[in-house]
Amino acid sequence: MPNSLVAPVLTPERLQAAYTYASYRQLINDLLTENKTTGPQQSDQLTEYTRLNVQRMQRIDKTVRVLPELQAALTNLRQQYIGLVITEGWCGDAAQIVPVLEAAAQASGGKLTTHYLLRDENLDLIDRYLTNGTRSIPKLVVLHADTFTEAAQWGPRPTQAQTLLLELKAKGATHEEYAEKIHAWYAHDKTQATQQELLALVQGLQ
Repeated sequence: MPNSLVAPVLTPERLQAAYTYASYRQLINDLLTENKTTGPQQSDQLTEYTRLNVQRMQRIDKTVRVLPELQAALTNLRQQYIGLVITEGWCGDAAQIVPVLEAAAQASGGKLTTHYLLRDENLDLIDRYLTNGTRSIPKLVVLHADTFTEAAQWGPRPTQAQTLLLELKAKGATHEEYAEKIHAWYAHDKTQATQQELLALVQGLQ
């Protein structure tokens, strides 16, 4: 059995140092006042991505509605779980997904609590959850609250979006081209694919 299933994913102290959703959002806003973003790499382009992402997160925060079946699955959880979210402010996929993860956690009635860690400050963690060998984010790792052992994982994006991304990259699309199409996909989907995949994850928690 893989060690990630039997050993704690992280220490209580490290979890305690993680951001809440509110403090994660505040960190991004504070950095933007200095024309900065999260992570060690800084550029005008990354800062502009981050400004767009704040707008995306604000819009989703206001409009997302947790699906009734996801709401029911969350409130029927038999145990307490921790949702460890590995993310960064400049990541477009994170902007589309993190507010949905938070909305789901809020709908759980305390059964699922979220904690946010920045990828580039926690490379040892993201390197345990690579996607095709890359440090793709966001990544959700669900932990048992009593043992900090892994119960499930998800990310970095819904299967449909991941397939679209791989197809576009295979055709030689530039970053700007595939980013535009991926964000158009998210806008058309209106969080439904993310919520359906979260539903399957929650239903599998025992």
